[in-house]
Amino acid sequence: MRLSYLEKQLDILKKESNFRTLPNAKSAGKYVEINGNRMLNLSYNDYLGLASNKKLRAKFLENIDIEKFIPSSSSSRLLGGSFDEYIELETMLAELFHKESSLVFNSGYHLNIGILPAIANTRTLILADKLIHASIIDGIILSRANFLRYKHNDYEHLEKLIKANHSNYTQIIIVTESVFSMDGDRSDLQKLVEIKQKYDNILLYVDEAHAVGVFGKNGLGIAEEENCINEIDFLVGTFGKALASVGGYIVCDKIIRDFLINKMRSFIFSTALPPINISWTKFILENLPYFNNKRNHLQNITNKFISSLQKRNYTTPSKSHIVPLIIGDNELSINKSNYLQENGFYTLAVRPPAVPVGQSRIRISLNADLEEQDIDNLIALL
Repeated sequence: MRLSYLEKQLDILKKESNFRTLPNAKSAGKYVEINGNRMLNLSYNDYLGLASNKKLRAKFLENIDIEKFIPSSSSSRLLGGSFDEYIELETMLAELFHKESSLVFNSGYHLNIGILPAIANTRTLILADKLIHASIIDGIILSRANFLRYKHNDYEHLEKLIKANHSNYTQIIIVTESVFSMDGDRSDLQKLVEIKQKYDNILLYVDEAHAVGVFGKNGLGIAEEENCINEIDFLVGTFGKALASVGGYIVCDKIIRDFLINKMRSFIFSTALPPINISWTKFILENLPYFNNKRNHLQNITNKFISSLQKRNYTTPSKSHIVPLIIGDNELSINKSNYLQENGFYTLAVRPPAVPVGQSRIRISLNADLEEQDIDNLIALL
């Protein structure tokens, strides 16, 4: 009886075709094996194929000294978990992005639920894109700030909100992603910088989780590609997608870093990532400029896939390697996903709350290990 409420809620999810279970998936290069079925993996976020690159792993392990191998930090950064590996990685990040400083976090979710609550107060207004990630929404809710959502990538609407509210707040923080995780489209960072520069009390927060590694001359993201890194106050991203590691980061002014170390609860009260993970991240970043062939190939197959969909009169909002096939209905999306899996393509149905009600979809995540023939086969099946 004590858990009957939970049982009823789960029954509702099942009736709405919105009940989830964890797949027992085994990664095998560009393939994934589930229940003995080997499928082309179109669901992971390993955009450059680095996580499955055995040669890269072997090269990293060649330089690991077992005497210095530390599998756990065993404390927060402030208590003693701030090893040399952290200092080296944060110095490298600041140099790569040509910013004063950087700070590393346990995950993208970890940073997004902590930065805004630390920075914002009752004199802050947060203006967030309608389609920002759930982790940023949770961070906004945890902050003491008032917030409004502007229509997705609608900068006229954003400016209307600013004009109506800027004189009532000490600071306004505009929050967006550069590549949106479910629609695969991009924000116009140059336009956002232009808007910011019109006012003296606006800060800009950009999450590059799905762009870092993939875009930019050196793989540093859309901000590098659009040459506006220095105009973004909170430039954050994750190591857990294209960079094939774990954790997240911010590159910022030193004063912001110092403030976060003293005020950010999810940073202060979390055990730091193990130094071995930090070393792997540093190794990936050292090699990041040399993955241009992978970035170019990913862009080529992305263009081919989207162009082929358009020729078949299928509209997708995507401007990136994340390509959603928006179906609408939960059950139909699941059926489509199952059909693709039965034919050798591992895709999953994305349903509310990950996307708005009525916009369930198949989220196809392209990666640099895919070949043009793989794309041809997928198009033929669709």
